[in-house]
Amino acid sequence: MISRSLLLLRRITRQLWFRVVAISLFSLLALALAPLLAPVLPQEWEDRFGREAVLPVLTILASGMLAVTTFSLNVMVSAYRTASSMATPRVYRLLLEDTVTQSVLATFTGGFVYSLSAIILFRAKIYPPGAAFVVFVMTVLVVVLIVIAILRWIDHLSDLGSMDHTLRLIETRTRTSLRARKDTPCLGGCCGKTEPPSDARPIAAARSGFVRFVDMAALNTRAEEAGVTLYLTRLPGEFVLRGRPVAVAEGADDAFCDAASGLIDIGDVRSFEQDPTFGLTLLAETAQRALSPGINDPGTAIEVMGRIERLLWETLPEDTETAKADARFPQIHLPPVTAASLLKASFPPIARCAEDAAPEVMDWMESALKTLEHHPNDAMTRAAGEMRRGYFGAA
Repeated sequence: MISRSLLLLRRITRQLWFRVVAISLFSLLALALAPLLAPVLPQEWEDRFGREAVLPVLTILASGMLAVTTFSLNVMVSAYRTASSMATPRVYRLLLEDTVTQSVLATFTGGFVYSLSAIILFRAKIYPPGAAFVVFVMTVLVVVLIVIAILRWIDHLSDLGSMDHTLRLIETRTRTSLRARKDTPCLGGCCGKTEPPSDARPIAAARSGFVRFVDMAALNTRAEEAGVTLYLTRLPGEFVLRGRPVAVAEGADDAFCDAASGLIDIGDVRSFEQDPTFGLTLLAETAQRALSPGINDPGTAIEVMGRIERLLWETLPEDTETAKADARFPQIHLPPVTAASLLKASFPPIARCAEDAAPEVMDWMESALKTLEHHPNDAMTRAAGEMRRGYFGAA
């Protein structure tokens, strides 16, 4: 279970600008080291690979990388908008974290910054005579990296923005979230449905929005130091209004409640980190979009249900009315993610759109629920059976 500071760091590193800035700074650092290496090189190398040899290459890179970067950004934005219109608008934020696209665009931008900066340094005559060969070698390495990035970009463009790529991306992130909850039931706290005492003090939400992340380790540490028992009333993925209780604490004072409220991250949009139902919701929304009258694509809805069925069969969290996992954070109590809640986020939204318009989708849903009735987790077996009987009767 990561802390809130590490979570913020991970969110920053997943943004496009971070890689662009990092590679650009690295290219400037490489240019700054060139004069330091120049004195140890033989004079004949400088005579053969001087300014006249490297400046034309740098000029080509500077002009070419600017055009390639601009074109690639246009392609990226168009592909992501297409994917959002085909699947669900909420997938756009997930697509922005595509590491291949980020690395390619960062390489192009870094190449442009490197070549333009090198030209400026040469024209200003800041470099000593021997630095030209060092820059020439660096330029060759930059060209190799750019060629590799172009090849990766060409291969990636064949799939970028397609429905297959979008669904695969959602499924991968959902699988990671479900496995994390399976490995750490109840986020490491005490699983159960214990009602908090009536005299417990409410911990008010600092702002209105969705609960995105709960810093369980920091909360547990503060609770142990203060002798407080904490009960979460709003789980990650749930909406809360500012001033309304997001948790309650037994034996707490105002100072503890204020500090605890700051350890519960609330934002405008949901996130995957501690919310295993979010990915299932995105998959269901994609199926709903496919079943809309303007698109009428039951095949995509069937593919989505196949992915949902696979996720629920392979990565179901410990359901857990009967969770017996040792709690890493014993001062914090919260209910588990149940099989019924996962099914509710998955199949009913699709059924509302397919019940009258796409009988083949309902047939697949009935088959999927029958399969999940044989799940090794007894709670999933019961929940799938109840849902199937609710939609399709006792047969």
